[in-house]
Amino acid sequence: MQTILGSGGAIGVELAKALTKYTDQIKLVSRNPQKVNDTDILLSANLLNKSDVNLAIKDSDIVYVTVGFEYNLKVWQNSWPAFMKDVINACIENNTKLVFFDNIYMYDKDFLANMTEETKINPPSKKGIVRTEVLNMIMDKVNSKELTALIARSADFYGPSIKKNCALTEIVFDPFSKNKKATWLASAKFKHSFTYTPDAGKATALLGNTDTAYNQIWHLPTAENPLTGKELIELIAKEMDIKPKFQVASKFLMKIIGIFVPMMRELPEMMYQYDRDYIFNSNKFTEHFDFKPTSYIDGVKEIVKTDYRK
Repeated sequence: MQTILGSGGAIGVELAKALTKYTDQIKLVSRNPQKVNDTDILLSANLLNKSDVNLAIKDSDIVYVTVGFEYNLKVWQNSWPAFMKDVINACIENNTKLVFFDNIYMYDKDFLANMTEETKINPPSKKGIVRTEVLNMIMDKVNSKELTALIARSADFYGPSIKKNCALTEIVFDPFSKNKKATWLASAKFKHSFTYTPDAGKATALLGNTDTAYNQIWHLPTAENPLTGKELIELIAKEMDIKPKFQVASKFLMKIIGIFVPMMRELPEMMYQYDRDYIFNSNKFTEHFDFKPTSYIDGVKEIVKTDYRK
């Protein structure tokens, strides 16, 4: 049995699709799980409840954590450490392997121009401090040989059919679809990597089903030579057949926009990711598994075709 905790989000859905290559015993766990594949087993659970977590993990060979708690600092501080403590303990008790889908919030902001699995950890934000705490919880148990786990780390992600927790959807695709200006953060002149969600799903499934991948950190496959904010906006506008009008938002403007768009009010502390090059290096994965990531052109074309073509 392979189990996805937080199965309803963009990554969970793509992972469920990809896991069918390896097993027909897939358990999807969330508050209101819905089948991705016909043979999926569904379990409704409150993942902030220890007994629900234990029940979800019982009899699982591998557990994938793709949970997307509300993008809110207080929610993260209250939820992530408690949730991961329960997950780790349940995995150890059931001799279950753990695959944790991670982001780059723990990396030192001065080393974002070529992020690798060895990049210095020095979280520059309060959300980054939370993610670092969770990472350390996992790796401490790995290092003590109590837990078999791996970290599957992604850059900011984008992809088809993402309804929430995706900045690129919120600030570019959706505004353009309503004939409004796009918004970019801090500066549009810097390069910014994005991981394509179908690639992330396939790669996470592959890692989970590769015994030698465990007890390591892996950057998920992400296209090389990322575009600048301006170039990406122009590419999206071209595919959506709209003029590439956009505004660059300061922290002050983001707070104003946040009055109307809740996710935006959480972004000011993350603006450092947009005022410098943000380049995600996934060579370890792509070379080891001979995997070619989806190009930005093809990724944008698929999103527009799937979600915005009338």
